[in-house]
Amino acid sequence: MSRNVEDAIILCRSIEENIGRVIVGKEATIRLIMIALTAGGHLLIEDVPGIGKTTMVRALARSLDLQFSRIQFTPDVMPSDVTGYNIFNPMTGEFEFRPGAIMTQILLADEINRTSPKTQSALLEAMQENQVTVDRRTYHLPRPFIVLATQNPIEQQGTYILPEAQLDRFMMQITLGYPSFEEEINILDRFSEDEPMEALQPVASAEDVIWLQETARKIYVSEPIKHYISHLAQKTRSHRDVELGISPRATLMLLQAAKARALLEGRGFVVPDDVQQLFQPVLQHRLLIRAEGRVQGIASAQILEVILRQVPVPTHQ
Repeated sequence: MSRNVEDAIILCRSIEENIGRVIVGKEATIRLIMIALTAGGHLLIEDVPGIGKTTMVRALARSLDLQFSRIQFTPDVMPSDVTGYNIFNPMTGEFEFRPGAIMTQILLADEINRTSPKTQSALLEAMQENQVTVDRRTYHLPRPFIVLATQNPIEQQGTYILPEAQLDRFMMQITLGYPSFEEEINILDRFSEDEPMEALQPVASAEDVIWLQETARKIYVSEPIKHYISHLAQKTRSHRDVELGISPRATLMLLQAAKARALLEGRGFVVPDDVQQLFQPVLQHRLLIRAEGRVQGIASAQILEVILRQVPVPTHQ
């Protein structure tokens, strides 16, 4: 039986509600995670320790009937721990490949900025091409494949700044933020006696996720919307306070995320609001602010707000 946009909405809602059994509030954040999943993009969650970053990812993983692996990044984690390695078997006289943690469908890269740039770079090929190369042999990753990384603010001790090439491969960067007073009371009530995570059951399969991703790719994007996205991208590259604007890869990710949002909102086409709502989550971690701007306290979010106001919104889609 064929599936339609209404089925995508129902599937998305069931996953979000399942995650909501563990995560109190944060509906907007959960929707962004669903958009990244539907668009086939990777997600970077940055916030202070104890906010619930890892819990959020685990709740998503338990809601999906997919292979799940976790890497706790520390300074002594090696690239081979991520990708895998070859080991000599004296019984057969041959080298055998031992898969690393990345040979999975959902990878939780926990505290990714607590490991060295060399180890972080082991993720680059997998995040871009869904494959890893070990000793000149290529191994393809299963579908779907998504990296959900958490990181602590770079001001904290023992953290490294992620390289631009690494940041550019994350479709979005989001934060969770502290809970409100009412949400914190709810957390105390919910977790004081039970452990909701243990009771969480999958509500979607790998086939469901692949169907969502393939359906999102077919969402219609008009020429005015494409021009709108391109104008926004050009503005990031010419802004006086920006040393490095967004790459063409980032422009494409913004388009893919907008198509995913349109699908989950029940539309078969992208509207300007899809682009505007995702403009900051998709682009804020990619801008490199000039030194003078950083001294003045200018943040990428401020620049993106200005750019959104400057670029005319298309009236015909």
